[in-house]
Amino acid sequence: MSNKTKLQIVPKNMLLPFILVTSLFALWGFANAVTDPMVQAFKKVLELSNSQAAWVQMAFYGGYFCMALPASIFMRKYSYKTGILIGLALYAVGALLFYPAATTEEFWFFCLGLYILTFGLAFLETAANPYALAMGPKETATQRLNLAQAFNPVGLILGLFVAQQFVLKNLQSDDIENFSSLDAASKILIKTSDLLVIRNPYVILGLVLIGVFVLFLVSKMPQSKEEGSLPSIKETFKNLAKNKNYSLGVLAQILYVGAQIMCWTYIYQYAEGIGVDSVTAGYYQMVAFILFTIGRAVGTYMLRFIGSGKLLMFFALLAIALVLGTIFIQGSFGLYTLVGVSFCMSLMFPTIYGIALGDLTEEQSKIGSAGLVMAIVGGALMPKLQGMIIDLGGNGVSDTQILGVSEVNFSFILPLFCFIYITWYGASVNRHSN
Repeated sequence: MSNKTKLQIVPKNMLLPFILVTSLFALWGFANAVTDPMVQAFKKVLELSNSQAAWVQMAFYGGYFCMALPASIFMRKYSYKTGILIGLALYAVGALLFYPAATTEEFWFFCLGLYILTFGLAFLETAANPYALAMGPKETATQRLNLAQAFNPVGLILGLFVAQQFVLKNLQSDDIENFSSLDAASKILIKTSDLLVIRNPYVILGLVLIGVFVLFLVSKMPQSKEEGSLPSIKETFKNLAKNKNYSLGVLAQILYVGAQIMCWTYIYQYAEGIGVDSVTAGYYQMVAFILFTIGRAVGTYMLRFIGSGKLLMFFALLAIALVLGTIFIQGSFGLYTLVGVSFCMSLMFPTIYGIALGDLTEEQSKIGSAGLVMAIVGGALMPKLQGMIIDLGGNGVSDTQILGVSEVNFSFILPLFCFIYITWYGASVNRHSN
């Protein structure tokens, strides 16, 4: 009887808490997906350059960087449940700030809302991953985390659906061919209307989060068993810095997240460059998310037969080939290769996460996981750089050519460099494991 209990992925007494924690994976997936199209939406509505609009991603992923370590330190002292409640509260506050932001019509106010929103996401991600691992026998911990992570793409698809059907389709500034040439009075009316369209999904999300907060508050959640004397944070940092798998893994995670956000955010600009409107581009991104979901299932299965470093290397090599197609193939086929990159990226985040934390002690993993969440800052910095490349010839996406291709095509050289490093990291891990 005890052997059966040990083999359970989720013990019966943990089922309800596990379902609640699993819902968090979908919630932050939703936030990620609904925000990507907002770069294009704000660019149109507020007549921003590509690099100015990239402040959306700077605010969103910068919040992760600033709050991940404080959240981790907090979690060492208090329970995971308390961390989750704080995360949900900050998430809700950030989403609800879109209401006054739409009233003032100030771009910085929207960015502030996203920044605070991701303070909450940093708490949730720092708590939910180790909490899911702890909810049952150690032998099935990896399977349990993979099961929870499977709901992240569900949130991604739902978030994109909401952004596409309820935001992009209803933006008047996107329907008018020469919005910038309209008179000032017409622009003001359209701008006010469109900012309300952008506001509504976030305000509704904020209200839903209040409901989830109450649900967690009244639910009995298991306490963390990891108590007792803790080593100093300074000592933990020293040990982490000496661990090559971890330190190189953090860099790999920074570059991976940057590549992911660039490939998902600038799919709209790439589509614009070949004459595809934002709503249709949203369908391409939907296919990308579906491929991402399929790739995660395929990759998880293949890990049973192939070492994590080697499989990471293979997926990154395929990503390199597809990104080269994105840069040098003109027209729709270039867009198809960009969509295909999502299949390759699906395996990368959890695999790098697992490799980097693989040989750490339990206490090192607590702080180490914060470093990997902080690595999400790649999603703040790299899209900004890509936006600057796209702006080299002007605010359009095809104002000039570099190496015989348009600036938007050439800008994908940044994800290319990211995947080259990830290929090297996977090969290095595989070589050392052998």
